[in-house]
Amino acid sequence: MTQHLHVVVAQNPAELVGPRARLDWLAQSLNTIQDRAVDLLVLPELFLTGYNVGEQIYKWAETRDGPFAAEITNLAKRHCLAIHYSYAERTEGGIYNASACISKDGAYLGGHRKLLLPPGFEADHFICGDSCTYFEVAGFKIATLICYDGEFPETFRKVAQDGVHLVIVPTALGAQWAVVAEKVIPASAFQNGVFICYANQAGNENGMPYHGGSCIVDPTGEELARANKNPELLHAVLDASLVAKSQARMPYLRDLKKLPWLLPPP
Repeated sequence: MTQHLHVVVAQNPAELVGPRARLDWLAQSLNTIQDRAVDLLVLPELFLTGYNVGEQIYKWAETRDGPFAAEITNLAKRHCLAIHYSYAERTEGGIYNASACISKDGAYLGGHRKLLLPPGFEADHFICGDSCTYFEVAGFKIATLICYDGEFPETFRKVAQDGVHLVIVPTALGAQWAVVAEKVIPASAFQNGVFICYANQAGNENGMPYHGGSCIVDPTGEELARANKNPELLHAVLDASLVAKSQARMPYLRDLKKLPWLLPPP
């Protein structure tokens, strides 16, 4: 039987200050889609805290099972959908730019710690993750690559080779980097034959303008939905069978094995 996944990508207003305001916005947004059979809601990078927040990031960071995570769990259960969100994860060793996915039943499905930190705010405040992990929603195998992680062909190739159907890319893409949202992400979907949900913020946060441009892209590189520069909720239904069809039609993953000198040693 064909597997389908109804996803919503949320492009939130960047000017929301702190977790309380952001959770209130999330609750209101979920009320607007409660009449739809949504399986998965995807939120942008550092949705819970905001991105361009300086030292406030330490104040708003929390453990994976912190009080704000508990509120998101309750929202997921109340609205009967999985919620994928990004936050600053507090640990004994420091804080990670991280994500988590909570199931419609309130279970923790999996998370990701950003692998690669660009210079500036992130490199000064976070520590790096060291692996990609996978989880499932409605039969779809899913990976997360946070923002800069998803700008490397090698990371996309790795998760595609591991058999994912969907790559979630929460981002805080500034206005000057439109090429990433408009060119790099669709190309990554096409070259790997996977769906991508790309979730950005909209507007201006403490002097940082965002590009917006959130999108849902299918394995052929075609856009199923694309936001402009304003807050928006994008909807699409993903068909898992399109992954295998696309990878058979353009067999990049198979043919890469014919170039052993390009592959890392086992």
